[in-house]
Amino acid sequence: MPSKFLRNATLALAACSLGFGVAGASDLVILHTNDTHSLIDPDDHGAGGVLQRKAIIDSVRAAEKNVLLVDAGDVVQGTLYFKFFRGDVEYPLMNMAGYDVMILGNHEFDNGMQEMADHYKTLKADRLSANYDFNGTPMQGLMKPWTIKKVDGKKIGFIGLNIDPASLISAQNYAGMGFTDPIEVANKTAAMLKKEKGCDLVVAVTHIGAIKENEKPTDYELAAASRDIDIIIGGHSHTVIRPDNSTPDCPATALNADGRPVIVAQTGRYGKYLGYIKIDLDSLASQTPADYDRQLIPVTDRFPADKLDRRMADFIRPFREKIDSVNNRVIGRADRSMDSNARTGAYPNWSADFAKWYGLLKADSLRAIDPQFPAVDFGMMNVGGIRHDMPAGNVTEGQILSTFPFANRMVLVKIKGSDFADAMKVAAAKGGEAISDEVRVLTDGKGGLVNVLINGAPIDPDRTYTFSTIDYIAAGNDDLLPLAKGEIIYVDEPEMSAPMMRYIVSRSALGLPLNGDPRSRFVEAVVIPEGK
Repeated sequence: MPSKFLRNATLALAACSLGFGVAGASDLVILHTNDTHSLIDPDDHGAGGVLQRKAIIDSVRAAEKNVLLVDAGDVVQGTLYFKFFRGDVEYPLMNMAGYDVMILGNHEFDNGMQEMADHYKTLKADRLSANYDFNGTPMQGLMKPWTIKKVDGKKIGFIGLNIDPASLISAQNYAGMGFTDPIEVANKTAAMLKKEKGCDLVVAVTHIGAIKENEKPTDYELAAASRDIDIIIGGHSHTVIRPDNSTPDCPATALNADGRPVIVAQTGRYGKYLGYIKIDLDSLASQTPADYDRQLIPVTDRFPADKLDRRMADFIRPFREKIDSVNNRVIGRADRSMDSNARTGAYPNWSADFAKWYGLLKADSLRAIDPQFPAVDFGMMNVGGIRHDMPAGNVTEGQILSTFPFANRMVLVKIKGSDFADAMKVAAAKGGEAISDEVRVLTDGKGGLVNVLINGAPIDPDRTYTFSTIDYIAAGNDDLLPLAKGEIIYVDEPEMSAPMMRYIVSRSALGLPLNGDPRSRFVEAVVIPEGK
C-alpha cells in the first residue's frame, strides 16, 4: 500500500492536471455541490458519481491548505439507491466525503420528518437552516441558523436558507414546521454576522433556486436585496451557472443593494460538476467577490480505480448489487430518446397519455360495481416528476423506478372546468405541463392563457370533468393550486410506478414501442387580424 506521503503527492499532481495551482499563503477554497439526487454511480455518459467526486475533492485538499466542502441540498431522491434504501447510502457517503456545511433541500422531506431526523442526527457537517422553525417536530435541535468557520485568522460566516414548502413539499411531510421569508432572515442574519460577530465574509447557502417560476424569491433577488452577503451558493433550480458568464440569463455575479458584486453559484444537478471558489484571504480588503477564482470542475470517470476512495467503494458495493439486478430487468423498448428537461413534448406527453390510459382502465372496472361512476375525460401528470431522460433502446424496471421515484399514487378527480382552466393558466406561465392528447392549451406565446380545448371544444367552465393524475398534483402542488378544488373520487393502492410498468408491458406485448408525441400540447393561438 502506498504511503500517505506518496498518496498525497499523487493527488497533488492530479490537482495540477485539473488546473489548480500551488496554494497561496492564506487562501481558502470553497468546494460546493447541490442537487446530487442520489446519483451514486456515474451516468451512462460517465458523468457524476460520488467516487469520482471524492477523487477530485481529495486532489484539491492535497493541493490546498484550507478547503471547505459545502452542499446546498437535495442530496437524496432520484435513483434506486434512495428508492430502495431511503437514505442509508447517501448520508453515510456525505460523512465519508467530509462535508463541512450542509442545508436541506425539499426532497430531504420525501419520506417524512421522522426519517429525515433519523438521518440528520448522524451527519457530521454543520447543518444549517435559518428560516425553518422545527420546534415541536422530530427535527427539533438538529439545525442551527448559521455557523462561523475560522480560517487563518479570518471568520467565514455561513447561513442556511430554504424554500417556501407550500405547494412544493407534501403538506403532511412538513407538518408543524414554521417558515419565514428567506430574504428577510438572510439580511438580518448576515448583518449580525458582519457587524456583531466580525465575519470577514458571509456565504449564504440556499435551496431557493436561480430561476423565477412563481412568486417565491430567487438567489438573484436575494443578492439584489442584500448588503452583507458576499457569496450565494445555491440549489433547487438545477441551474448550471458558469463562472465565465457564458449563460447570460444566469450571471455568475449580481449587484447587491449597494451596487457591490455578489457571487451567485450553482452546479446543475446529479453532481456532474463540482463548484470551486478560491479566495485570497490576505486581499479581502482590496478585492470584491467578482475577483475570486471560480471554476466548474467536470466530474467524470477519468480517475482509475486505484485513485478512488476504497472505503467508499466497499461501502457502496452491496447496495449496488441489488440495484444492478433491477436495472437488468427489461420490460419494454423505446424507439427514440425522450428528454426529461422539457416542459412539453414527448416525455411529458407520454406520461400524461399513460395517466389517461390508467384512468380509462380503472373507471371501466369501477363502473362494473357502480354504473354511475363517471367516464374519464383526460389525464395529467407533472413534468417535475420525470427525473431522468429516456434513451432509445431497452427499457428496464430500474429505469422506470428511477425516473418516476416518488411514492405517489394514481387518483381520479372530479373538477369544474373553470378550476382546471385556472390550473392551466399557471401551467402556461411556467412553460407547459404534462397533459394528455385530449387537451390543448392555447397561449398568447408569452405565457398567457387564451383558452383550453377538450377534444377540440372550448372547456365549459360550469361542467364537471373527471381526470386521472397523481395525488401530489391533485393536492395542488407544483403551484397548481386550483387543482386542489377538485374532488378525489378514487385513490389507487400501489405506487404510481406499478401501473406505469403494467402500461409498458402491455404495450410491449402488442409490439408497440415506448414513445411519445413530440409536439407541444401548449400551442400559440392563431390570431386573425380584424377585417381579414
